[in-house]
Amino acid sequence: GFGGGAFRPGAGINNPVPLRQVQPKYTSEAMRAKIQGIVELEAVVLPNGTIGEVRIMKPLDKQYGLDQEAITAAKAWLFKPGTDKDGKPIPVIVTIILEFRLH
Repeated sequence: GFGGGAFRPGAGINNPVPLRQVQPKYTSEAMRAKIQGIVELEAVVLPNGTIGEVRIMKPLDKQYGLDQEAITAAKAWLFKPGTDKDGKPIPVIVTIILEFRLH
C-alpha cells in the first residue's frame, strides 16, 4: 500500500499546513508542444514537515516530463506537520494539485 502507515485527515487527524510551496518547472519540450493542465498528486507529509512518498493520481503528460516535474516540485514543499488528537506530529497523506499554464 501507499504511505507506509500514514494517516488520512479526519477522525482526530489534523491536516498539515503548507509553509513553502514550489511551482513545477516546464520542460522545453512541453513548452514547444504547448501542454497545459494539472497534475494531481498524493503525497505523505512526514512528521518533520517534509514530503516522503509521492504518487500521481491524475497525470498530465508522460511524454514531455511534466508529471516528473510535478513530483520534483512537490518534494520541495514544506509543511507544518499534521498531528494526531494529542498534538503529536504524524505522517499524513495529502493531495497536491499543481498547474502548468503557459503565460
